[in-house]
Amino acid sequence: MKSWRAWGVAFFILASSRAFAGPSTATENATTLNPPRFEFALESGYLFGVFDPPQDYQIATEFVTGRVRWGVIDSAGWLRGYNQFYISAVAEPILEGIENHYFGFNFGMRYNFVQPGSRIIPYCSGGLGLGWIDSHANIPGGQGQDFTFNILSAAGISYKVNEQWKIDLGVLYEHLSNGGQTDPNPSLNLFGPQIGVNYSF
Repeated sequence: MKSWRAWGVAFFILASSRAFAGPSTATENATTLNPPRFEFALESGYLFGVFDPPQDYQIATEFVTGRVRWGVIDSAGWLRGYNQFYISAVAEPILEGIENHYFGFNFGMRYNFVQPGSRIIPYCSGGLGLGWIDSHANIPGGQGQDFTFNILSAAGISYKVNEQWKIDLGVLYEHLSNGGQTDPNPSLNLFGPQIGVNYSF
């Protein structure tokens, strides 16, 4: 009889401890948003001149990008996600157009929309930068000087392959201009698809 009472007390204590312990660690890991701190990406795109370009422009884009997580929104709504600060090194061979190449840097922010259990992560980003183009001011429509500012904005989706690797597919807009330092200042507006591979750690 005493042994049954002892087993009953032990069962009651065990059941009470589980009832008041809260969610398990596995449940917390499944619901708590804790993205990796750092991310490294290789990104490629193909851009076309838009908004009345001075000539038919087609530009290939190559970015090497480093991102650092900066702020997490762990809510139940569609804004659930995290922000990243990024720095990109930019190399762009100009396949069609007056100039031949552009090199520069871009600094900006990217926001990733993350829903629990989903491998699809929509994103949007935007940044400002500077660079150098092999300008040809003597040709009508050519850029007025080598030093040039850039504006980049992008939107798309990431597919989470595993905890370290993601694949991006999106669209990219780029604006190149020297900020009115020459007259005329024939800026370029470019738009096209972009793909990328990301490694998180």
